[in-house]
Amino acid sequence: MKVVDELLKNPGAWMKVGAPPGVMVSSRVRLARNLEGVAFPDWAGAEESLCLWQALRPILEALPGCAVPVALEMEGLSRVDKEILIERHLISRDLAEKGRGSGLVFKADETVVIMVNEEDHIRMQAMSPGLSLRGLWQTIDGIDTDLERQVRYAFSPRLGYLTACPTNVGTGMRASVMLHLPGLVLMNEINPIIKGVNKIGLAVRGLWGEGTDAAGNMFQISNQTTLGETEDTIISRLEQIVLEIEEHEKHAKERLLQQKEISLKDHVGRAYGILTHACLLNSKETLDMLSALRLGIELGLLREWSASMIDELFLLIQPGHLQKVEGKSIGAEKRDLARARLIRARLIAGKRA
Repeated sequence: MKVVDELLKNPGAWMKVGAPPGVMVSSRVRLARNLEGVAFPDWAGAEESLCLWQALRPILEALPGCAVPVALEMEGLSRVDKEILIERHLISRDLAEKGRGSGLVFKADETVVIMVNEEDHIRMQAMSPGLSLRGLWQTIDGIDTDLERQVRYAFSPRLGYLTACPTNVGTGMRASVMLHLPGLVLMNEINPIIKGVNKIGLAVRGLWGEGTDAAGNMFQISNQTTLGETEDTIISRLEQIVLEIEEHEKHAKERLLQQKEISLKDHVGRAYGILTHACLLNSKETLDMLSALRLGIELGLLREWSASMIDELFLLIQPGHLQKVEGKSIGAEKRDLARARLIRARLIAGKRA
């Protein structure tokens, strides 16, 4: 689809183009909402879902917070187009499985997305690079307020906003921060961090969200509690924890340089060698090696490339983006071949003089 093709001309909204690499990669705030008197998506019939999508679409497109809107219905998207939207964090895998009557409206710069008829009637999110939870909350709260003037939400005075999954009842808010933590991983200190985070009611997921591993040493930290706390409280606690993790990561990098300098240089050097010479590369190994290059740039061990170019490769080597670049649907082995070819070409072309 031409609309999806256009997305590939720019980096995703969660990438900080031109900035030095850092621990805080991106932030996201999401709200789940349902409409009063309408069956939840998994209980609604096809016609009821379609009617809701048709009714909500013009309302969402007219929201000030969605200025320059783009609307897509899931039924009209190819498998590759859906993969690209997932990889850019614009839709969930649950929405990708939906068809007629489900869709999304998003701001052209991809910073605001509203999914319709996923698990809930409405899932709206705001996303940006770095640690920016408070600004994102203000953005999504404003959109939520504007929307609530035009529709009636399913709401309980005792429980708060009603959602399809009980774990979202209350505020309906999920706030998350994506962090790059190679230092803690290489120092074998990541597991205690994850266990500690889980104990205080936060969840740790991989680069692409729920059910994914932390490929490329990317970890998403998000709240699990949505009931009995205000949005400000949730954001404050999450912000405090990720700032503490950032300090742990900085100390881990310092100790890597002091205690394991040769191993660290070998780790970065091997990634350099493989990425610039390999003929076959799968997604996971490529992400892990790109993480090593990112670490090398951050620590001053590599000066050949910009950090923003490496971050963009995190996205371009994903299956959906790769197939769109190739202009055709290809199987896993041919993707590994195309991925290695793309990596070599980008690294050679992007090398600084």
